[in-house]
Amino acid sequence: MNIHEYQGKQLLKQYGVIVPEGKVAFSVDEAVEAAKSLGTPVVVVKAQIHAGGRGKAGGVKVAKSLDEVRAYASEILGKVLVTHQTGPEGKEVKRLLIEQGCDIKKEYYVGVVVDRGTGRVVMMASEEGGTEIEEVAEHSPEKIFKEVIDPAIGLQPFQAKKLAYAINIPNELVNKAAKFMLALYTAFVEKDCSIAEINPLVVTGDGNVMALDAKLNFDSNALYRHKDIMELRDLDEEDDKEIQASKYDLSYIALDGNIGCMVNGAGLAMATMDIIKYYGGDPANFLDVGGGATKEKVTEAFKIILSDEKVKGIFVNIFGGIMKCDIIADGVIAAAKELGLSRPLVVRLEGTNVEIGKKMLNESGLNIVAADSMADGAQKIVELVK
Repeated sequence: MNIHEYQGKQLLKQYGVIVPEGKVAFSVDEAVEAAKSLGTPVVVVKAQIHAGGRGKAGGVKVAKSLDEVRAYASEILGKVLVTHQTGPEGKEVKRLLIEQGCDIKKEYYVGVVVDRGTGRVVMMASEEGGTEIEEVAEHSPEKIFKEVIDPAIGLQPFQAKKLAYAINIPNELVNKAAKFMLALYTAFVEKDCSIAEINPLVVTGDGNVMALDAKLNFDSNALYRHKDIMELRDLDEEDDKEIQASKYDLSYIALDGNIGCMVNGAGLAMATMDIIKYYGGDPANFLDVGGGATKEKVTEAFKIILSDEKVKGIFVNIFGGIMKCDIIADGVIAAAKELGLSRPLVVRLEGTNVEIGKKMLNESGLNIVAADSMADGAQKIVELVK
């Protein structure tokens, strides 16, 4: 789960991370009032969307008067920002962060991630702040420094200082930078983050080490422990179909293709998408109904797939181990009848109660194409869609 920059800064502030003073605004008038209350000669008007690259897309403006704040807020609110992370469709800006300007002397990067290679949390730092870390990794990998953190003892002060020296933080500010990194790590662990990225981390003219931007993502599997984080969820930033899927505990991700997929098990779902691509098709979604799906859950999954106007055909690929094939068949039949299925549907069933499931589909009166194998099913749905 993602949150906005201003929410991330409020959270980090609780852990002692220094951030600029700022206020969220949902209208132009609120933006002007926020700028007045901050009382600084320079304020920054920042679009709040769940994507990076906002500055390059025109979503961050420096204002030196209230008139400029009003003009920039009017320009950005309601604008569709297209960045390298939003895709070509972009995201509409519905809220702004109005923030104090600060005297920036130098920009750096600090991030905390889970490294699957080592199975540990890793803190990364670079003096190439303000640049996407992927670009730094590609063009100047020697400028990225890492510290692998032992989960039993956490990030140690000497590791934080080592990173601070490595990225050339001024000597007199190394202790402040180390304190910043220790606080960031504590927030990461206690709030079950999957990523905590400060880009840029800045050194200011008055000798502060400050988070000028903050990106926090959270492990969805741990959100039951964090009701305060759940309250920060912005449904306007999420796909409607993904929101609906989450209500039924379905793993759904919308994609750009035209073949809807309903599969049980994440590995099989990935393989199904791969084989559709192999035979020249494009999957419209990743959808894992899980092992313990009910008829209602399967019906809802089918409805979500059909609600996508780009979907021209559907491939149901089920291997019934824990999941019984007859339950899948029951759900598919119920949804198809309720919604009036008019698009091609290919079903491949294998495993527990497979004969019962196939019999139910054959006797349903629906226009369903049976497949003998995964490859056979993929080929058939690709041909039918074409």
